[in-house]
Amino acid sequence: MRPHEKLDVWKKAVDFVVAVYKATERWPKEERFGLVAQVRRAAVSVPANISEGAARTSNREFAYFLSNAQGSASEVETELIIAHRLGYLSDSEIQELSASHDDIGKMLIGLIRKVRSKIG
Repeated sequence: MRPHEKLDVWKKAVDFVVAVYKATERWPKEERFGLVAQVRRAAVSVPANISEGAARTSNREFAYFLSNAQGSASEVETELIIAHRLGYLSDSEIQELSASHDDIGKMLIGLIRKVRSKIG
């Protein structure tokens, strides 16, 4: 098993990407290269940065990539809010995605603190 596969936050982030992909399947076709592509790219960036950081040799590098994952998570949140305001997501969909996003954010903050505490 690779190091990132042991992390609950990585597992939850991968599940979040799947949920985002499913939600965006129903968005207007004209958004395919716009908001759909943007939100999917940002969502994928979260677990991708976690896995890249976990594969690095130092805690400083790991913390850097976790911070990037946190930034991508914030980007996704903004894009989902925009999609909701445009009517692409129902109230229940945005609530479900937001709850998952919030959990990932809390987990990332906790992991970042833990990793940074190990840096001299």
